[in-house]
Amino acid sequence: MTEQTDHLFSPASLGSLELRNRLVRSATAEQLATEPVGRATPALASLYGNLARGGVGLVITGHAFVSPAGKAHPEMLGIHCDEMIPGLNALADAVHAGGGAIAVQIQHGGRQSTLDAVPEAIAPSAVPMHSGATPREMTQAEIVETIDAFGQAARRAKSAGMDAVQVHAAHGYLISEFLSPHSNHRKDAWGGDFDRRLAFLGAACEAVRGQVGADYPVFIKLGMMDNVDQVADGLTPEDGARIVSRLADFGLDAVEVSGAYDGPGRFNVRMGVGTKVSEAYFRHLAQRAKASTHLPVMLVGGLRSRAVMDDVLASGDADFISLCRPLIREPDLPNRLRTGEASVAACISGGRCWAEELGQGIACRCGT
Repeated sequence: MTEQTDHLFSPASLGSLELRNRLVRSATAEQLATEPVGRATPALASLYGNLARGGVGLVITGHAFVSPAGKAHPEMLGIHCDEMIPGLNALADAVHAGGGAIAVQIQHGGRQSTLDAVPEAIAPSAVPMHSGATPREMTQAEIVETIDAFGQAARRAKSAGMDAVQVHAAHGYLISEFLSPHSNHRKDAWGGDFDRRLAFLGAACEAVRGQVGADYPVFIKLGMMDNVDQVADGLTPEDGARIVSRLADFGLDAVEVSGAYDGPGRFNVRMGVGTKVSEAYFRHLAQRAKASTHLPVMLVGGLRSRAVMDDVLASGDADFISLCRPLIREPDLPNRLRTGEASVAACISGGRCWAEELGQGIACRCGT
C-alpha cells in the first residue's frame, strides 16, 4: 500500500480534535427527530452509531435548528433549548461507542424554512425566492436574538458531550443569505458592502466561541458561491475565497466547502455522478479555499471513488473528504474502502434519499 493510499486513513486533527482518519460524514437532513420540538430519537442514535462502526472518522449531524423561528422543515433536529441536551448526549454516546467523533451542525433556516415548520419565514431582506414566496425582513432585535441563539446552541452541544460544532453557512440558509448580495439588500450594519454582509457570520462565530471557550473545535460549512447560472447577482467564487480568508479571524478551526443558494437548479446535490470527471464537483472551490487560508479544508460534493479521494488529498486540494449520499446507502463504506473490499461507492446519485412523507426518515430508495 502506497503512502498516497494510506493518507485517507491516516490519523488527523481538526483544531484540538483528533480523528482516526480523514473521512467525514457530511451533514444531511435525516428527518428522524420528534415533531414538533425536534428531540433526538433512538433511530437517529442508531443511524449515527452505524456510521461510526462503519469506519468514518467524524460524523456531522444533520442540521439542528438554533431557535424555533429557524426550523427549516418538519422532523428536524433541535438544539434550541436545554431540554434537547439529554437526547443530543445519546447521539454523542452512540458515535463514541463506535470509535468515532461527532460534531453537531447548528443552523437557522432563514427564508428557506417551510411553512409547515414555522409560521413565517424570515430573512435579511424581503427578497422573493424562485418559488415566488417572499420572506419577512428581520428586525434588528431578531438579528441580535438569533446571534445569541447560535451561541447558546453551541453551549448545549458542548454540554451534551459533542466533540465539536459546525456553523451552517451554506445552501441558502440564513447565514448564507446574509453573505450573498442576492438575498441581502440591507443598508444597515448587517448588509450593503462586502464587510457588512460578513457581519452576521462574524457575530455568530463570536457568540459561539464565547460560549464554548478557546480550545473547543468550531468548524463552518461555507457556501462559497451561489448558483450563478440561475442567480445573476449572487455570491461568486471570488467572493467565497474572500470570505474564507477571514474565517481564521472569526475563531474557526476548519472549513467544509460547498455551494450556497441553489435557485431552481440542482447545484448542491447533483444527479448522476457516475464518472471521475463528474466527481468532486466543488473541487475548484476547495482549491480556492486552500489558497485563501491555512485552515484545514473539507471537500464535499460528488466524491464516489477511492482514486479521486486519494487524488484530492495527494494534490493538496483538500485535507479531508466529506461524504453524504454514499454513506446513506453504505454506512460501512469507509471500512470497505480501507480494506480494499470496495474501490467505489455503490451510490448512483439518484437523489431519492430524502423522505417524501413524515415518519419515513432518510434512506437509500434508488435500488440497484
